Amino acid sequence: MAAIPFIDLQAQQERIRPQLDAAIKKVLAHGKYILGPEVTEVEEKLAAFTGAAHCVTVASGTEALLISLMALGIGPGDEVITTPFTFVATAEVIVLTGAKPVFVDVEADTCNIDAQQIEAAITDKTRAIIPVSLYGQPADMDEINAIAEKHTNIHKSSGAPLASRPITVIEDAAQSFGATYKGVKSGHLSAIGCTSFFPSKPLGCYGDGGAIFTSDDALAQACRELRVHGQSKRYVHTRIGVGGRMDTLQCAVLLAKLDCFGWEIEQRLAIGGRYNRLLDEAGIPRVRQRSDRTSVFAQYTVFIEERERLQEELKKAGIPTAVHYPLPLNEQPAYKGNCGGGATPVAADLARRVMSLPMSAYLRENDQRNIVETLAAARQF
Repeated sequence: MAAIPFIDLQAQQERIRPQLDAAIKKVLAHGKYILGPEVTEVEEKLAAFTGAAHCVTVASGTEALLISLMALGIGPGDEVITTPFTFVATAEVIVLTGAKPVFVDVEADTCNIDAQQIEAAITDKTRAIIPVSLYGQPADMDEINAIAEKHTNIHKSSGAPLASRPITVIEDAAQSFGATYKGVKSGHLSAIGCTSFFPSKPLGCYGDGGAIFTSDDALAQACRELRVHGQSKRYVHTRIGVGGRMDTLQCAVLLAKLDCFGWEIEQRLAIGGRYNRLLDEAGIPRVRQRSDRTSVFAQYTVFIEERERLQEELKKAGIPTAVHYPLPLNEQPAYKGNCGGGATPVAADLARRVMSLPMSAYLRENDQRNIVETLAAARQF
């Protein structure tokens, strides 16, 4: 039996080959490789998709987070609350601004930040909260936004100028573009939403790319200037910025993919739902989804013991797996002495037991059943 792809980008490419070829050929013809017309077009379409007033495309999901923090003026002496159970970029950008990441433990069933523990981590240095919509499912965004607003109001009433001490919620939606929370699209669930178009994401380009979403006109303008070295106009630098533009070719790829993205979301929901049923029938624990939100299943993740042995057994059967993530960020060498927050025992336990299975909008039902049956059989030994 042929190996099952972990993420089937080839099947997607075959489906949209004519649109891809035409989009890339158009860019090659007009030659505007940086901030060409496709950049504006995809920003308008992505903003409309999420419901946000503004979309600012950037060079990567990491740049989206970094530029957002820079636009808020976050820097040395500030603290940003986030989860330790995520890809390193979430915390990396906080440290790069000179601020301190403060880690709060996660929920055992969703793996998302535990909103009930956030308030205890807030200090007079807290400037932002970055919940991660892990594995494709948003966190408890209403509760998190309410906590931020409550403490922003406390700062205001205590005499601190609101503009200098707000707590802003930045959704790290790198894995959840296309998901919804109470009917609202991920990326538009807080003051700022950031996503990634890395090739393996639910909506991915063929290189690095990302976007920032906001309905705040001033923040959007700041982000647009920051992504091009802080320029307000050519050779007029009003801010310290970065080289953070998303190139025109990558935007063209997204435009080609957007034609079938709605269908792919439907497929992901159906395939994720089938995984849920099959795994529940087999008695294999998995990440749970809340009833008031959807997941686009950027990864489909189960909880297991003897992970290395099971990964090897599945590999022998032509089934690839991955671990997202094997070590919480507050236990990583680079962050151990450079972070705040208390113990995170749930994240530590999850890091030991999570394993991601093949997942894409093109995963065939027979392959999916084979994956679950092989995993169930391997667990018996």
